[in-house]
Amino acid sequence: MFKTFVAAAGVAGLLASASYAADISGAGATFPAPVYAKWAETYKASTGTGLNYQAIGSGGGIKQIKAKTVDFGASDKPLKPEDLASAGLYQFPTVVGGVVPVVNIPGINAGQIKLTGPLLAAIFYGQVKTWDDPVIAKANPGVKLPSMPITVVHRSDGSGTSFLFTSYLSMKSPAWASKVGASDSVNWPTGLGGKGNDGVSAFVKQTPGSIGYVEYAYAKQNKMAYVLVQNKNGKYPAPTAEDFAAAAAGAKWAQAPGNYLLLLDQPGANSWPITGATFILVYKNQDNAATGQSVLKFFDWAYKNGDGAAAQLDYVPLPLPVKNLIRKQWSQNVMSGGKPVYTGK
Repeated sequence: MFKTFVAAAGVAGLLASASYAADISGAGATFPAPVYAKWAETYKASTGTGLNYQAIGSGGGIKQIKAKTVDFGASDKPLKPEDLASAGLYQFPTVVGGVVPVVNIPGINAGQIKLTGPLLAAIFYGQVKTWDDPVIAKANPGVKLPSMPITVVHRSDGSGTSFLFTSYLSMKSPAWASKVGASDSVNWPTGLGGKGNDGVSAFVKQTPGSIGYVEYAYAKQNKMAYVLVQNKNGKYPAPTAEDFAAAAAGAKWAQAPGNYLLLLDQPGANSWPITGATFILVYKNQDNAATGQSVLKFFDWAYKNGDGAAAQLDYVPLPLPVKNLIRKQWSQNVMSGGKPVYTGK
């Protein structure tokens, strides 16, 4: 059966469509789409096995795996253990990345504007309406800020990127937490909605005065200006793989039931404050052993061979002990006919 490999549009050179003989299908998060695309390309060349991944947003991925229309779902919003149990699902992380606020402000370059978490929340709530507002000017002495309206750009689809971003805003702003909250889909107080990280990127690029939020690979590939965000230590680190890794350094996966773990606002001078892992969802009891084996073989291959591609795209590979922990979970959690789908061979 022939399918078309689909990935999110807009990330130059990595996410173009191609016709593959695909016997693995997945759907969900646009956050990891660039690295999944690269992994799929290399895996196809080395094994002959293709991957059909549809980057439709985390909410869509969760819906599709629950409907059993794909072999795996992908989400940046981890499901809580009780939700996994009720759906008969198991989840595991693949890579770590960062969500960055991106802007299109005439005369402003990447990293030139600094924002605190509460100020970022006030902007996305619509309370701070112009770039030369005194509160922004106070946080950015010496920066020539234009007198122009702020246009907020947010996700229009159910999005794990939105979950991470709104969870961070809720941590930093009690007003945001009580009035908007943290979810993959919220009632945004203001702004324009774009579908996927690529949709938000496109809206920001074409809208002077705008601010949005995307996974860092999209900001880098689209050469977008980003703002620096104050972290828990009061510092303003750059959004880089090294600083995403700093935020993930203390992650205790072995102590996280159902691998439910958030990496937001972690301590450390170099920790990027809006960091998160992205996750794969599969059924614990596989209808088809061969399908389950194919999915886990792909991600086992990615764990072994995909770190270079992940690093090139500014994602953080999981440490080897974490990968081995996940492999052990595969043999204990993903079954077909009462037998483990993954044997480690």
